[in-house]
Amino acid sequence: MARRERTRHLIELGGLVQKAGLVNLTDDDRATLYGAMLDLAARAQGEDADNILALWKRRGKRAFDAEAKGSDAP
Repeated sequence: MARRERTRHLIELGGLVQKAGLVNLTDDDRATLYGAMLDLAARAQGEDADNILALWKRRGKRAFDAEAKGSDAP
């Protein structure tokens, strides 16, 4: 059961990479995607980590909300 949950979680995370447009922006280059994610992780551990994480969270919530409103339209 735990393995199935982990697999689902990883698939959902991959979906976010796709949804953010990163696959197309990087021409599906895994090294570029990984490098970008490493950069994000480094920023999230830097001096301004709290502000950066809060900014990312706000942007993500707004994007999810906008998507939800768009899907509610007939």
